[in-house]
Amino acid sequence: MSLEKRLQEIWYGGAPVPLVLRALVPVYRGLRALHRAPYAFGWRQPQRLPVPVIVVGNITVGGTGKTPLVIVLVEALRAQGRKPGVISRGYGGSAGSPILVDSSSNAALCGDEPVLIRRATGVPVAVGRDRVAAAQLLLAASDGNEPAVDIIVADDGLQHYPLFRNVEICVIDGERRFGNGLLLPAGPLREPLARLDTLAFCVCNGGLAQAGEIPMRMVGDTAVAVGDAATRRSLHDFAGQRVHAVAGIGNPARFFALLRAAGIDAIEHAFADHYPYQPRDLDFGDGLPVLMTEKDAIKCAAFAHANLWQVPVRAELPREFFDALARERI
Repeated sequence: MSLEKRLQEIWYGGAPVPLVLRALVPVYRGLRALHRAPYAFGWRQPQRLPVPVIVVGNITVGGTGKTPLVIVLVEALRAQGRKPGVISRGYGGSAGSPILVDSSSNAALCGDEPVLIRRATGVPVAVGRDRVAAAQLLLAASDGNEPAVDIIVADDGLQHYPLFRNVEICVIDGERRFGNGLLLPAGPLREPLARLDTLAFCVCNGGLAQAGEIPMRMVGDTAVAVGDAATRRSLHDFAGQRVHAVAGIGNPARFFALLRAAGIDAIEHAFADHYPYQPRDLDFGDGLPVLMTEKDAIKCAAFAHANLWQVPVRAELPREFFDALARERI
């Protein structure tokens, strides 16, 4: 069993926590305290930008559905007449200094999620390890005689203290929740659960939302040919068929469950989050259709075959969430 699978069993599967992992928790807690101390004690101040910042993140390791929420937030802000831009660390990409992302950007450089956001929304997107510098790059851009953005959404970054934020949103995996509830490396928590009490909104992706949480569900009902975006089929066209299901996301089981709910007989292939696909990874030797997430498809377009399909998903949240966000006066 790989280390990643072993940790998943410990964090989410009820396997006993080895003493060595428990012993490392105080080390992690201490390092986290050192990282946060300059801002907690006022020795350094987070950088305030001339526009509001909304941070969408999580307190657990791995994906929880942040990117779909960022996309729907961007669309909602634009519908309100705002001009949103997005910043991201660009996980999975090699970019160091901040760069702007466009629809043709290489995911190997920028990361898969920023490219997905840019293609899905068309708004300005910048990536960089230094999120403040990435935001300043967005602010330096212009749209004619007007600034290109008047509000910034950060994809991840709850633990990035140098950037001041006006609103913090935490996305919770409604199925896995917080696992065994322990801090890294004994559990999946980046921060203690008490951190949730400091946030403006907690969004529950799937499962049953708890008191005070905003329910969010993922909807995916269309399959799009990876090599030809104009070719589309209803996902239910694959019902009763045997297919290969490929997912390199934080929680691949969520994608596989989506396919099973559509009546599809899926052979599951789970890859690591941000996995850099090669043609051999999708060569299953039997000619069956291959269905994958939209995030995975970004890295496979160059070698897509005719039977390779992506299944885009969209986040749906109650109207009350957007109304409450508007009342934040950002």
